[in-house]
Amino acid sequence: MIIYKANDNWFGDIKHLAKSWTMVKVMRAVCFFGVYTTAIWLLHFKFFPEKDQSVIGSAFSLLGIVLSILLVFRTNSAYDRWWEGRKQWGALINNTRNLAVYAHTILPEENQPLRFYLATRISNFCHAMVEHLRNGTNLDILIHLTEEDRKKYNLRGHVPNAITHEIYSAIVAEHRKGNITDPDLINYGPLHKSLLDIIGACERIKKTPIPFSYAVFMKMFISAYGLLLPIALTPQMGYFAIPVVMLVMFAFIGIELMGEEIEDPFGLDCNNLPTGDMAKNIQNNVFEIFELDEEKAQNARRDLYEKVF
Repeated sequence: MIIYKANDNWFGDIKHLAKSWTMVKVMRAVCFFGVYTTAIWLLHFKFFPEKDQSVIGSAFSLLGIVLSILLVFRTNSAYDRWWEGRKQWGALINNTRNLAVYAHTILPEENQPLRFYLATRISNFCHAMVEHLRNGTNLDILIHLTEEDRKKYNLRGHVPNAITHEIYSAIVAEHRKGNITDPDLINYGPLHKSLLDIIGACERIKKTPIPFSYAVFMKMFISAYGLLLPIALTPQMGYFAIPVVMLVMFAFIGIELMGEEIEDPFGLDCNNLPTGDMAKNIQNNVFEIFELDEEKAQNARRDLYEKVF
């Protein structure tokens, strides 16, 4: 995720646009339409210098309005997905803190090994969830794994589920020993269930992209509009049509590609959520709540896709 101070420096923010891969793709497309419009302008004044196409220009104004409305819907849909993902990760932060506080309170004071076990498992659930929502869990980012843990997780297709099972099994085992009361176990249940609810909601976002037909239609509409717009503007504006077409396509293509980038908020694009940092913060909070010494996770190397302005 691009980390910056909102409203801090207008021109300072603009100068960083070139560092965005999305903006690079936008500018490539804009340059193509600039060259294309130049070719249309040269052909028009060579073969059709007196041709009046004002009616076509009016029609394109109406098409531009229609395209703008479609792009607004596209952007809102993508941002809703991004914001829903952020809310789910915010809920994960809160619920893991609540889970750690409750477990730390109900466990016997002398049972430090179980506190350490729960702290590592809660942290690993969050680390595993980060990679699970991308391309599958990378066990190397999990902490304090034994060889037995690695073998077990390698056999699981859903590592976060396996970790939640371990957490609940440890709590139930303490209850059977008489170290946790029945009311405490009942109250613990909703906190544990929230972990699975959150990852389920994130999987819904991840596995339900914008409908393919809609996404393809938007790209076709924008491409057709960009290819025909110079034909409509050149007779009326001459060579001024070149910068106008480039500016219009910069807006339309930019909005489409930005929506495409943020519709999957858990990936590695620059404007996706910093889920790696959130997982590290959860690890710090959980170990602190359990009063355990642990190297601060935020001192670890930043994810390569993150930029700080």
